[in-house]
Amino acid sequence: MKALILSGGTGTRLWPLTYTWAKQLLPIANKPILVHIIEKVVRAGIKDIGIIVGDTHKEIEAEVGNGSRWEVDIKYIHQSSPLGLAHAVKTAQPYIQDNDFLMILGDNLLEMELHTVMDFFYSSSSNACILLHKVSNPSEYGIAEIDGTSVKRLVEKPKQYMGDLAVIGVYVFDKAIFPAIEEIRPSFRGELEITDAIQRLIECGARVSYQLTSGWWKDTGSPQDMLEANRLVLSGITDTSEYAACNISTSAAGLPGEHSISLINSVINEPIAIAEGVKITDSVIGPYVSVGREVTVEKCVIENSIIMEGTRLENIKGTVSNSLIGKNVIIRGSLKDTGSPSFIIGDKGKIDM
Repeated sequence: MKALILSGGTGTRLWPLTYTWAKQLLPIANKPILVHIIEKVVRAGIKDIGIIVGDTHKEIEAEVGNGSRWEVDIKYIHQSSPLGLAHAVKTAQPYIQDNDFLMILGDNLLEMELHTVMDFFYSSSSNACILLHKVSNPSEYGIAEIDGTSVKRLVEKPKQYMGDLAVIGVYVFDKAIFPAIEEIRPSFRGELEITDAIQRLIECGARVSYQLTSGWWKDTGSPQDMLEANRLVLSGITDTSEYAACNISTSAAGLPGEHSISLINSVINEPIAIAEGVKITDSVIGPYVSVGREVTVEKCVIENSIIMEGTRLENIKGTVSNSLIGKNVIIRGSLKDTGSPSFIIGDKGKIDM
């Protein structure tokens, strides 16, 4: 089985952060979203991974490389225009050929491992198996109507209630999906919808099964979604070694060690992730904070935030919360109490308060 990760989107809901880099490379717990997904695919035992890329392909290729660090083979497949998920699958057909494949969106994170849906695809002798998640706002998703262990019908963003099981962007297909895509037409959005292609499979008598998610799932398409995903990932960390100092819980006069983190007269409240080269002085950090490489924090209280590499925060009164701060940003506070400030700032921004 091969894998197909879709990473061609531009991330307009995450501006200004995505003016300067790909949304799939934004960090969750100090690791790019796309890397979280690749590692989950690798844990499922897949060795051949195709990544659909668009205008941000250079950034993605530079970050991910050829897959050698995970001992897998990664190929990049360029989608000329963002014309829908089914169009992306069609574009990838020369790479997939006759292989079964797992497809996952490059900006989605979920707690469960992927082998479950792959195993059920085979044990149920399906042509397709889709992962579903119960949602409170079904009119915003593709929704599945089920019958036993099979999907009976799929509707993209239904206007009338037909259930609350949303298609979240994890699928397993065999080669039958390709002729189904050839038989559909663009939706009102001008895109080839994967839900339409799966519905066509059903109409042609194909077996489409499903699995329900276990644990959480998060689409990281907005700043608040990013922060929620960061909280969820940090809360679930059990092996702290790759998250640098996320096991620190006490103040210290300095923090020597392999990660070269300076912690002076400060308190760390777990869960957090701190990258190497960070300097924290007279501050309280956490819970639910990710601090990127070479960040400097002085006289601040920060919680529930993502701070990217090279940023400097100084003398900010009140508690900084619900913030998504890009690379090489400078924020200098004042003596005035600002309450609980919140920032969404792109790379190289500067604020004097």
